[in-house]
Amino acid sequence: MTSLACRFCHAPLTQLFLDLGDQPLANSYLTPAQLAAGTERAYPLRTWVCGTCFLVQAEDPVAADDIFDEGYAYFSSYSESWVAHAKRYAAAMTARFSLGPKSLVIEVASNDGYLLQHFVAAGVPVLGIEPTANTAEAAVARGVPTEVMFFNAATAGALAARGVAADLMAGNNVLAHVPDIGDFVAGFPLVLKPEGVLTFEFPHLLNLIEKVQFDTIYHEHFSYLSLLAVEKVLRANGMRPFDIELLPTHGGSLRVFCAHLASSHAETQALRDLRAREHAAGLDRLETYGGFARQVEAVQHDFLAFLAKAKAEGKTVAAYGAAAKGNTFLNSCGVTAADIVAAFDANPHKQDRFLPGSHIPTLAPAKVAEIRPDYLVILPWNLKDEIMGQLGLIKDWGGQFVVATPRTEVIG
Repeated sequence: MTSLACRFCHAPLTQLFLDLGDQPLANSYLTPAQLAAGTERAYPLRTWVCGTCFLVQAEDPVAADDIFDEGYAYFSSYSESWVAHAKRYAAAMTARFSLGPKSLVIEVASNDGYLLQHFVAAGVPVLGIEPTANTAEAAVARGVPTEVMFFNAATAGALAARGVAADLMAGNNVLAHVPDIGDFVAGFPLVLKPEGVLTFEFPHLLNLIEKVQFDTIYHEHFSYLSLLAVEKVLRANGMRPFDIELLPTHGGSLRVFCAHLASSHAETQALRDLRAREHAAGLDRLETYGGFARQVEAVQHDFLAFLAKAKAEGKTVAAYGAAAKGNTFLNSCGVTAADIVAAFDANPHKQDRFLPGSHIPTLAPAKVAEIRPDYLVILPWNLKDEIMGQLGLIKDWGGQFVVATPRTEVIG
């Protein structure tokens, strides 16, 4: 935004939600040469809530082309639990909507084909739409037809002109990533068949507030979403929600089932119940958003006290998961490589680099046994169980796991 106006409804923004200062891009991992050059940039990371449509949103977003470029390092398939989640989705949607060889499933922001590969295996035709060339290339290599483009009303219109029409469209964890959420959503009704179904998955704003998940705020995420705000965006573009599922992914997400306004899909009680829950929580009142910064400060203070105690005791602290949310957390706390000696990650695209801002070196998981940290901080807390299962070997030398949100907790 060049001025303080809502990115969707253009109303003036007057209520600050959270200011996390200037931070580097959370997925821009540094090579040794880039670190030595000292040219890393930082951008304001401030979020506001609109008093008209209640969309929580980032101020002064970085250009999308600067984030989702050829060096983009997030590959969905490196998370086993996320691939399993995608496989369950494919099976459930195929059964519920009777998808088959004559159907078409489109995923927008299809990444490396982690989801669509399961429809391909079931004999259902697919098309991936993905803005990053390197992840799209990985998708094509696993047999998932993918077009490299940003999805919006214009590109969707071009697809429709070619005769592309989908029975099912999916947008998993993409709705928060688009700077112009209205133009993005406007593309879906152009490509979706009259009785087709669109599903969005996104972390629920209510969980972010109640569980102090402030580390999910970073420049890639232009919006922080409630059903309340998403429904306004949908209806402004000729669509409506008709069903909802609550998911455990990403600390608590929503799967919103959407359709054309005139479609026959009936609204469910689950949807009505969530509307009522959000109202009861005050998501439709500005004062609800005013006290979040104090909760964040308490979480940061708790973690810094843990690090100070570990340092005083001569303990070694490392981290697991070079996750974007971890970078927001570490940088908001002012943590550096003097506090955390290394971050381990299974994604080879992140290994032998340095975390943005904190400049903590990133290493392969096999290096855990060489460094033998006393504490291993799990930065992607939503994958806590998966990571603890994979790295139980730290107990061999008395190592313990740590999670830092919503409070610092030493495990095992």
